[in-house]
Amino acid sequence: MKLGGDCVRLSLMIRCLTLLAILAATTLHAQVAELVSVEKIWYKAPHNGFTDLTRFQNLFYCCFREAAAGDKGEGIIRILISASGKNWIDHVTISESGMDLRDPKLILTPDGKRLYLLCGGQSAQGRQPRYATTMDGKVWTPMQKLLAKGDWLWRVSINPADKRFYGVSYNIHPNSGGPAPEKEWSLKTYASEDGSVWQLSSIMNVPGQAGETTLRFLKDGSALALVSRQGGDRKGVIGMAKAPYRDWTWAATGLPLGGPNFIELPDGKLIAASRGLGATPGPHMVIYAMTATSLKSILELPSGGDCSYPGLYWHDDLLHVTYYSSHEGKAAIYYARVRIK
Repeated sequence: MKLGGDCVRLSLMIRCLTLLAILAATTLHAQVAELVSVEKIWYKAPHNGFTDLTRFQNLFYCCFREAAAGDKGEGIIRILISASGKNWIDHVTISESGMDLRDPKLILTPDGKRLYLLCGGQSAQGRQPRYATTMDGKVWTPMQKLLAKGDWLWRVSINPADKRFYGVSYNIHPNSGGPAPEKEWSLKTYASEDGSVWQLSSIMNVPGQAGETTLRFLKDGSALALVSRQGGDRKGVIGMAKAPYRDWTWAATGLPLGGPNFIELPDGKLIAASRGLGATPGPHMVIYAMTATSLKSILELPSGGDCSYPGLYWHDDLLHVTYYSSHEGKAAIYYARVRIK
């Protein structure tokens, strides 16, 4: 008799926990995003794209690539600065002779004294990640190579727990060394004390040509990874790992992703952004409410065609977003402010 009572109580407990989980997920996905403002801030090159955004020394820094086209040419990195986002100043350009510098990303070092720039370097001889740093935002160290030829360390984040740099690198020809992409790509996490020398941290076994990945550390100490895929069903996945971040569990988003990014807000909400399918036909720059296992579209920014690769930064109770889009002609850089409710 006692066993039967215990079973009933256990059954009720499981039902309650399931209901709580559903309610928690529903609450996270019940978020509303309101577009406060959006403006085009740069369009001078034939193709302007692949942005990122951060703040350094009380200024917004927006970086992006300029080139003759999105998939060819010797790309240079241009950086704009702004105190509030209302007026943007052309600040500096970074280039490397004979090299297409792609997908620049900016991150503040743990001591707050330096700005770290990561990008891919691509030429007819292959590709390899590069980095540079600055203490004043104007004078940058020469570009230095990272990892091995064929790797693409796409974005890095700082783990608040150990102050180390972490990032995910993908390689489109891990076995042959190129030049043709292989049927399956490798996806690996790397860690570094200061962003200069990197060590393998984990192997992410994600099939379907897993590529561009944003890895971040949450307030509870766990790591989340938002991964785009170019093979299989071409739908993105979300990975989660606990320290020491070597064993990953995966959830399918059911959504195609391009240039994915996400951040955790001060209240614990997760907000993602990526090229995706919105309310209107075709690809758009989409803002998502995110959980550890799902994405739900909550706002479509003015965009279309060749677009995405957003930079995200939370400041003064607003989500600040940079991205590129070709919906008004050639690919240009846009800056939006979004209120999350």
